[in-house]
Amino acid sequence: MLKSIMKQILLLLMLTSFLFSYDKNFSYRKYIHVKKFYSSLVKETVDIALKHNMPPAAILAIASVESGYGRGYVASITGNILSLGANKNDKALPSLYLPNIKNPYRVIYNSKEIAIFNKDELVWKQRPKSLKKDYRPKGLAGTTTNLDYFDYELEEKKKANLQNIEEFCTLWISYNNRFKAFKDARVFLDKEVKKHGKKILFTKKLNEEFINQIGGKKNSFNYRKTWPVKVIKVLENTGLTELTKDIYNNKTFEQSW
Repeated sequence: MLKSIMKQILLLLMLTSFLFSYDKNFSYRKYIHVKKFYSSLVKETVDIALKHNMPPAAILAIASVESGYGRGYVASITGNILSLGANKNDKALPSLYLPNIKNPYRVIYNSKEIAIFNKDELVWKQRPKSLKKDYRPKGLAGTTTNLDYFDYELEEKKKANLQNIEEFCTLWISYNNRFKAFKDARVFLDKEVKKHGKKILFTKKLNEEFINQIGGKKNSFNYRKTWPVKVIKVLENTGLTELTKDIYNNKTFEQSW
C-alpha cells in the first residue's frame, strides 16, 4: 500500500515538473516535440548563424514551419528541415508510394511502423516528387530505399540538418543568388551587423524583418502572404529570440527553456 502511494506521489511530482518546466509566456513550449526539435539543434544553429551574419531565431522558426518541427515525412526522410530545393547536381526525393493514417492525418514511411497497422487503417497513395534535396548518404539519396535511415542514424540526421542550415545561410541568402529577395536579405543583414554588431541578430525586430524580406512575395522563399505570418507566430510563441540570445550568452538549453 505504501509503495503504491509513493509511486502516485512520484508520478504527480514528475507531472508537476513537466507542467512548470517551460516559460508560460511562450505557449508552444508546452509541447514535447517542440522542445525536442530545438534542443538538438539550437546551439549549432547559433554558431552557424553567427559565422554567416544570419538571425538564428528566424532560421529555427522557418525550419519549424517547413518541417513540422522535424516530423513531416519529407524532412524526416531527407533531413531537409528547411525544404531547400535540389539544384541540378543534387539528388531530390523521388515520388513515393506511402500510406497515411486518417485521424490524425499522418504519412508513414518507416517500415516497422507500417507493419503495426491493420490494412484497413492505412490509405496508400503515390506521393509526388518533392523536388527537395535529399541529404541521405550517397547510394540512398534520391532513392526509394531505406526511407527510415535517419530514424536510426541520429548523429547522421543531425549532421544532415546542420548541413541544410549551413547551405541556407551560404547558398540561399547570398549575393550570388539570382533572386532579388535573397540578395537584398544578404545586403540588409551585413549592413545591420556592420552598424550594430552581431548582437543585432538576436533582436525580435531584425528576425521579423528578415522573415518578411524573404517570404510573402513572388520569387521568394515562399510566395504565400500567410507564410511570414505563420513563421513569426512560431517565433513569438516559442520565444526563439530569447532562447537563441540565451544560448549566445552561454546559458544551457535547459536554463533558458
